[in-house]
Amino acid sequence: MKLLNQINVQLLQRRVVLVILDIMTVCIASIAPLWFRFELNYRDIPEVYLSSAWNFMIANVVITLIVFYFFKLYHSLWAFAGTAEVQNILAACILSAIFDFLGMKLMQYPIPRSYYFTYALVLTGITTCTRFSYRIIRNMRHKAQNKKNGTRVMIIGAGDAGNTVIKEITNSSYSTMTIKCIIDDDEGKWGRFIQGIKIVGGRDRIVEYAALYGIDEIFIAIPSANRATMKALVEICKETSCKLRTLPGIYQLVNGEVNVSKLRDVDVEDLLGRDPIKVDLDSILNYVRNQTIMVTGGGGSIGSELCRQIAGHKPARLIIVDIYENNAYEIQQELKHKYPNLDLVVLIASVRNTNRINSIMEEYRPDIIYHAAAHKHVPLMEVSPNEAIKNNVFGTWKTAQAAVQNGVKKFVLISTDKAVNPTNIMGASKRICEMVIQTFNRHYDTEFVAVRFGNVLGSNGSVIPLFKTQIAAGGPVTVTHPDIIRYFMTIPEAVSLVLQAGVYAKGGEIFVLDMGEPVKILDLAKNLIRLSGYKVDEDIKIEFTGLRPGEKLYEELLMSEEGLMDTENKLIHIGKPIEFDETLFYVQLNNLKRAVENECDDVRSLIQEIVPTYAPKNENSSQD
Repeated sequence: MKLLNQINVQLLQRRVVLVILDIMTVCIASIAPLWFRFELNYRDIPEVYLSSAWNFMIANVVITLIVFYFFKLYHSLWAFAGTAEVQNILAACILSAIFDFLGMKLMQYPIPRSYYFTYALVLTGITTCTRFSYRIIRNMRHKAQNKKNGTRVMIIGAGDAGNTVIKEITNSSYSTMTIKCIIDDDEGKWGRFIQGIKIVGGRDRIVEYAALYGIDEIFIAIPSANRATMKALVEICKETSCKLRTLPGIYQLVNGEVNVSKLRDVDVEDLLGRDPIKVDLDSILNYVRNQTIMVTGGGGSIGSELCRQIAGHKPARLIIVDIYENNAYEIQQELKHKYPNLDLVVLIASVRNTNRINSIMEEYRPDIIYHAAAHKHVPLMEVSPNEAIKNNVFGTWKTAQAAVQNGVKKFVLISTDKAVNPTNIMGASKRICEMVIQTFNRHYDTEFVAVRFGNVLGSNGSVIPLFKTQIAAGGPVTVTHPDIIRYFMTIPEAVSLVLQAGVYAKGGEIFVLDMGEPVKILDLAKNLIRLSGYKVDEDIKIEFTGLRPGEKLYEELLMSEEGLMDTENKLIHIGKPIEFDETLFYVQLNNLKRAVENECDDVRSLIQEIVPTYAPKNENSSQD
């Protein structure tokens, strides 16, 4: 709430400045036409005309401000203004001039006929300048800052691709790169310039100029290069300490004998089919500053990214809890190196251990908990359903209970779109988890919320690492079904949603991300093969293996009973909580608990009683 108030104050300040500027603009525009009419000599302006302009000025200011407000000239983000905003300015200024004309005539103020046309021009010109000056100043500041702190880059390739890369970097206001030189083997290009950057020589000068200019990164911009050329260039670049990047589609054009650790992986954004979602984490994460934060499952894909983002925003203490020591150790070493002053506590514990979780919270008293600990592998959980329930459902219950007992302020559950009309144990267990936190929220002061999103590209167990491994091995790439689709997001996107949910949380909500259109897994596989420098079905084949246990062709983000409410972020929505009988829910949970503790042969019927929308795959075969 404090953060939102801060943001509102900033918006108010900006609007007050704009209003003041507009008042000054109207005053200038009211006198300037007379000044122009009488050849820039104020003393030659007849007193009767000046009186008319001055007498109507206050009314003109009020009318103009109302018109400007109506055309949203105080609501637009002028740093990103475009054609629509220009049209609004023009329309608002013309309408203001019309009202000026009508007001003057109504009050019978004498004024030259040319006054109104000139007034509209002056008003439009100054208003446009005041609005877009913010954008210009902002861009200039970004360019200056980026040049000062920028990454020094060498471009290899002075062809069309190289020219495009250079143009994008040099023209961007947000690029943090500074291109120092260009390398090309064509002697006819040596000594010439592209976008003001000199082509200094051929590949034999790479090492020399990398040292001379203190190059940080080298871009190979030769999409047409064959394997032999790429291998030769990579071998030369390896003699430098520079990070090596290539254009998408050629990063794996070298064979296994070449060290590809310096080559960039395919960016998951290239495979997503939409622009990545950007969130201002600096403003969002003010609420974690000076707070004690605990992340369960902190060594996993989502949990570790949560820890990275939180660690950079000065929490009082960060507590990582994970049952897997290797994962915990890796994130511990990473954060120690990057944030040596961070008060970091890394603990090995299971969320299923009531006493252990309670003792941790009693000792460290966390303010906010991000609960990411869970079994999530769909096929494995189908054959070990009791373990899924023990860990996901009752691990969540025990962690939430400990949070309540130890005065935790916020509890954020990491859920999944598989909780909607689940066809598998993992999804059904997560739906029960959502019901647990909604129940807790009704009875305790801790704010319990859930965050529901789709598949995460690049996470442990996702298709991307599997596809990459299969491509590296020469194929085939395995896809379960040609028509299977999924909603996808990147790990940073998923984490930003989780963090923003902490800001918006009032308790009991299920936050849902608008992830755009779903992606076909088959298309994902084909794109990854192409981006890896291979041809589909020629170099790398695709094989269909059939749907896995518990897997469905499509995922949903909302159940039919849920409606969406908007938040301040248009990409984040709140699902309306579904009502259920709490008394019956507790009875059903106790029955489920006894069943899994006694290693029941099949708990699916008990799960169906709790989650009526749960339809095991053999009952939902129509999707096949």
